[in-house]
This record gives sequence, C-alpha cells and structure tokens, in this order.
Amino acid sequence: MNLVEEIMRLKEEKNAIILAHNYQLPEIQDIADFLGDSLELARKAVNVDADIIVFAGVDFMAETAKILNPEKKVLLPTKRATCAMANMLKVDHILEAKKKHPNAPVVLYVNTTAESKAYADVTVTSANAEKIIAKLDAETIIFGPDNNLAYYVANRTGKRIIPIPEGGHCYVHRKFTLKDVERARGLYPNAKLMVHPECNPEVQEKADLIVSTGGMVRNACQHDEWVVFTEKEMVYRLQKLYPDKKFYPAIEDAFCIGMKSITLKHLYEALRDEKYEVDVPEEIAHRARKAIERMLEMSR
Repeated sequence: MNLVEEIMRLKEEKNAIILAHNYQLPEIQDIADFLGDSLELARKAVNVDADIIVFAGVDFMAETAKILNPEKKVLLPTKRATCAMANMLKVDHILEAKKKHPNAPVVLYVNTTAESKAYADVTVTSANAEKIIAKLDAETIIFGPDNNLAYYVANRTGKRIIPIPEGGHCYVHRKFTLKDVERARGLYPNAKLMVHPECNPEVQEKADLIVSTGGMVRNACQHDEWVVFTEKEMVYRLQKLYPDKKFYPAIEDAFCIGMKSITLKHLYEALRDEKYEVDVPEEIAHRARKAIERMLEMSR
C-alpha cells in the first residue's frame, strides 16, 4: 500500500486538510496542505474550508484549531504528540501569580493547554509576543510558560515580566549552549546565526537574528549561509524553500519527541478511522477563544 496515495485519496473523499508545523518529519511536511509556525497555523485554522482538520503538530496546536473551529472535526494523529513545556504550566500557577499581581494582565504563550488559555487575557506566539506586549497598557505582565521567551520580551519592551512557572522551558531549545555558538562560528565562518527566542539568554545574546520559525522563513533570503538554532527539521524546510542557500543545524540532536511522534502511517490511520478527535469543553473553549482571537486581532 502506498501511504501517500492513500492519504491523498482519503483527504479528497472526506474533504480533509492537513495542517503541519515546521518541526514535522520531512515526509509529513511534503504532504501537508499548509506548513507554518504557531501563529501562521492559528491564522490558517480560522478560515479552513474543510470538514476535517488533521493537525500534524502537538496537542495544544490541535486544541487551538478546535477552539477556532468548534463545528469542525479536528484530529490529532497520535496521542503521543504532546508538548512538555505546555504541560509545565498549571492553572494554579496563574491564579497564584494573579493574587500577587492583581492588576497585571495574563499573557500566555500559545504553547499552553486550553485550560490555561481560558485564564489568559491574550495569547501570543514567539512571532508576535514582543508586538502584543508592547501594545498592552500595563507595565507589569504575567507571562508563561517559557522563561527564555519572557527574557526576550522583557529585553525588547522594557516591561516587567513575571515568568510562570519558575523554570518553564522547551527542552529542545534549552540544549543549545555557548559552546554550540562557538563551534558554529568556527565551522561556518561565513554563516550567520538564526536563533529561536526559546533559546537560553546567553545564546540569544550571541545571535545575528532572533526570530520565530516563521521569521526564519521570511528572513533567510537576507544571507547565503545560516546556522539554525531550533528544532533540526527547520533546516529541511528552509533548504527546500531556498535551495541556493546553505543551512546547518546548530546541533544534530535538537529533536522534539512530540513533533516526531507523527508518521505517515499515523496520518493515514487518522484519516481512515477519524481518530483521535480533539474535544475542548465549551466553557473552556469560549474563554480561551477570546484570548486567541484577541491575539489574532492585535497581531494584524
């Protein structure tokens, strides 16, 4: 059985669309109807002309798609596709921070569960966090769950950012060190370093460019060689888009287990059996939707 042919047949038969994140395996990227970062995928999910959305990403992304499309069937191909960082932030962390800082708005990274988003005033992605927080009429902001993105935003807005939970991080981006920066400079002297804002502060400080994965796509045209400090599959996406340029992964084991848990077989089975359907309770979805829609409005 040719899995790609079967996936294409089932997509047409069931009026389905595949949305995929930039960190997916190459064969998943190649078959996706739309590929992007969290912000691009959230925007795309608003106006999907399909009965079924198959989300090749991690669970919080599929939840976001469901929140924005309550009438559509949203499928996550495997329950193993989860985000460790999103799961670090609990509602108790938010409520405790609000007690200490009652006038501070709660700004949550989209890399959070739907339950946490229900307590947010607005959500952000790494692509729009600086812009949205700068626009807020408040000098103190409660922000979670990524402490490194909190550092990035505080640096660029001058606002007081209260990070929650303490130590919240992406284990993939935390792997990058100053030694990796030095190694990249030595191995690729003509290359510039593009760094994701989930990376550690000391790595951010040595970057030539700090951007989301969507920002990497948009800015890669500016130079001929890049060392890429994010999940390693981003190199595949960039190389495909810019075949005349050179891209190198900063380290080979920058590998997201949740993202890589989805295979072509999972996609095929998800379409065939219409599993695993994502459901968000309406009370949570209603509150979370307000925060997500506010993000989309403020990032226009």
